[in-house]
Amino acid sequence: MLLLGIDVGTSSIKVAAVDVQSQKRIASVQYPDTETEIKSLKTGWAEQSPEDWWQNVQQAILKLNATNLFNPAEIKAIGISYQMHGLVVVDKNQKVLRDSIIWCDSRAVEIGNKAFNAIGHEKSLQHLLNSPGNFTASKLAWVKQNEPEIYEQIDKVMLPGDFIAMKLTGEITTSISALSEGIFWDFKNDELSADVLNYYGIDNCLIPEIKPLFSIHGLLKTEVAKLLGLNAELPISYKSGDQPNNALSLNVLKPGEVAATAGTSGVIYGVSESAVYDPQSRINSFAHVTYAPESKHTGVLLCINGTGSMYRWVKHNFAPSLSYNDVNKLSQSSPIGSNGLKVLPFGNGAERMLNNKYTGAQLTEIDLNLHNHADIFRAVQEGIACSFRYGLDIMREIGMKPSIIRAGKANLFLSEVFAQIFVDVTGVPVELFENDGSVGAALGAGIGSGIYKTYQEAFINQEKIALLEPKNSNEYEIVYNEWNNLLFKELTKYDDKCSNR
Repeated sequence: MLLLGIDVGTSSIKVAAVDVQSQKRIASVQYPDTETEIKSLKTGWAEQSPEDWWQNVQQAILKLNATNLFNPAEIKAIGISYQMHGLVVVDKNQKVLRDSIIWCDSRAVEIGNKAFNAIGHEKSLQHLLNSPGNFTASKLAWVKQNEPEIYEQIDKVMLPGDFIAMKLTGEITTSISALSEGIFWDFKNDELSADVLNYYGIDNCLIPEIKPLFSIHGLLKTEVAKLLGLNAELPISYKSGDQPNNALSLNVLKPGEVAATAGTSGVIYGVSESAVYDPQSRINSFAHVTYAPESKHTGVLLCINGTGSMYRWVKHNFAPSLSYNDVNKLSQSSPIGSNGLKVLPFGNGAERMLNNKYTGAQLTEIDLNLHNHADIFRAVQEGIACSFRYGLDIMREIGMKPSIIRAGKANLFLSEVFAQIFVDVTGVPVELFENDGSVGAALGAGIGSGIYKTYQEAFINQEKIALLEPKNSNEYEIVYNEWNNLLFKELTKYDDKCSNR
């Protein structure tokens, strides 16, 4: 018996077939092989085509089947993980009305700030756990203000995973976890936020049917099943944003447990047993996959937009002919501190942990007679790790103090240099596991369909592959303090520039 997991990422689609009994990946692929384009029509904008996601999902599943490593007829349920906060809008015929405004798009920052002031800071934080900020509800408000002819045609508002489930089943559903990441959910009253909907003038009929996250969100349509070589009426029994799903894939389900990932964006995600929030909304709290009326677990999320995207940029521009593995090895020859070279990896939209400021990515203190490729590649990894430490210190302010962090051995954590720098800079040991988002989505489908009777049953065979502990914390405390001073100067420049406008 098998489960199918679909991970709708920013750069590609990943799919995996997972054995129910062993919980091991039987086969996995990604599609396309090259990174998916992010359309940026204006500075700070970021869009992708939902129909492209759907075409890529189909191609990924067909590519998975073509491995001949499993029998597709043995798949019994499908789960979906997806890039968070993206806005997808369709008309009554389920036709996409515009490209998705995705997570790293900054156009709605001011709209969200005005909503925060109008609703009231304290009320917003107590009920929403966040400022409306640059999240899905504010993106929808931007469409309402700037594209009224499109807004008038909207029948349903969705997140990316809801859209893929719709294409598979014809049904449109959502969950409390999804609504919370869009800042549509009132945690205090356990209902749709009247404050947000009323302020933005959004009719709640645009919100899809709310179902438990682990439940049947629809059955695979016959024509789609035939196209993809799968059994008809397979249940789509799990949908989750990529970061709660990453936590699930690492068995981070209980309060106090913490996960990390470093893909296109970088995230530290901790589970809290209460509705905690950051007074400045630099980190964000959403309903975790285990959120329920009797156990209101929230996921406290630190997001750094420019991690994997920064590493991709530097590889593409400085070593396009090298593989990521080659780049990782090359960075080993540069010493701690990268011979004084410093990187701020903040060039992928406004950063929430920097109070929605946009400093741009920076490579600084370059010595033309000293620095080489190895220094550049190590400096980027150090800059990314320092940004994680900066955000982790904010999480510590509100009581999240991890003694250990779990991460999948994927993306930047494939780099031994980065993984060790991360541990040294944060001062927190890291456990590495093989699971990724598509495997987590598959296991989630097993829980949602009832194949696994408990959460624990889905992870009974999970094994860590490595434990990394701090080795160079003293040296990296110096590196971090220098990096933090550089960031402080840049944020001061940003504030001065804004005050002079």
